[in-house]
Amino acid sequence: MNLRRRRALSFCCLALAGAIVGCSRGPRQVAPPQAPAVPVSQPVQRDVTDYVDFTGRTDAVGTVSIVPRVTGYLESMPFEEGSFVKKDEVLFEIDPRPYKAQLDQAAGQVELYQAQLTLAQATLERYLVVAKTPGAVSQQELDQYRAGVKQAEASVKAAQASLEVYRLNLSFCSVTSPIDGTVGRYFYTVGNLVSQDQTLLTSVVSVDPMYAYFDMDEPTLLQIRKAIADGKINAAAKNAFRVSMGLQGEDDNPHQGTVNFFNNQVNPATGSIAVRGVFPNPVLKGNVRLLSPGMFVRIHLPIGQPHPGLLIIDRAVASDQGLQYVYVIDAENKAQYRRVTTGLLEPDGLRVITDGLKPGEWVAVGALQQIRPNQPVQTEKILMPTLGQAGAQETPPAEKQLPQPTNKPTTQ
Repeated sequence: MNLRRRRALSFCCLALAGAIVGCSRGPRQVAPPQAPAVPVSQPVQRDVTDYVDFTGRTDAVGTVSIVPRVTGYLESMPFEEGSFVKKDEVLFEIDPRPYKAQLDQAAGQVELYQAQLTLAQATLERYLVVAKTPGAVSQQELDQYRAGVKQAEASVKAAQASLEVYRLNLSFCSVTSPIDGTVGRYFYTVGNLVSQDQTLLTSVVSVDPMYAYFDMDEPTLLQIRKAIADGKINAAAKNAFRVSMGLQGEDDNPHQGTVNFFNNQVNPATGSIAVRGVFPNPVLKGNVRLLSPGMFVRIHLPIGQPHPGLLIIDRAVASDQGLQYVYVIDAENKAQYRRVTTGLLEPDGLRVITDGLKPGEWVAVGALQQIRPNQPVQTEKILMPTLGQAGAQETPPAEKQLPQPTNKPTTQ
């Protein structure tokens, strides 16, 4: 028992000595977490134009399938595949000899009937002279001679019409381009038999200007019509519906055109309406044109007139269960959660804010993952950044300086 008591007494003494040593160190100081450094900017104020983007396909204004208008054997193809051809330029030559023979035969028929007409007219004139003698010629004979002249005249007209048909057939042996444009490949070579109005020889598409077709959704269509009714769009003005277009590999929409056609009905299956824009397609250096039918394009369609707007960099807008918000830094340098309504994204990366933000407020444009509502932050004021620009350092006026929090250690 004595041994146990001595051990317990020793343990108590050690514990009391540790407590005395701990108390002699005094109160412990714990530093609070460092406030995060957050870049902040003021919204940009400028005029913006509402717009919508679509995808579309280019199409030629004129497209012609070249088929022969007579049957025959191909003799020559005096054109280069894929080249630019002018209107009435010869593309194919069909053997003209059968049609030349038919034309000569028809010309001979015209001469034959013309001779018969001359004889009938002379005979009638002769009997008219004889008829002046009473009883020399009966009235029936005169009627027959007059009818003979009319019959000969009709025969001449019919022969002349046949002659014109054969002349046309002979001219159709030279297959020409009906429009200016780019010719495609040929499907038949020299020596092949082609059939009238059936055999596809090649195709020609116009190149300047160029159409671009796209499908506009019903809400946008209604928005445009309401803007016209409110006077925001003058539909009767020239170039009222300006539109721009971008191609694959282009970051912006440099090609300018106009909308010249809305379809007459909305597709009930898709809830969209077909719209067409027309764009110039000039010859560039190297004698080439940029646009071809069937290309995939982006359509940028402005709606209405420019109006004032507030814009911030798109990355400053966060989303919480479908609700968009930003962090606004107040006068106490605390981050305040602010719900906003966003608009369109501008080409420079700035997002239009239609509601929830006021001019002159400071908005966090970076380090959003480190911010919590009502959390003190250290601000780094910069100009509103844009795409390809990190943002310049800015020193705001004295009255707009946001106080920085003081990080003093607290005693626990």
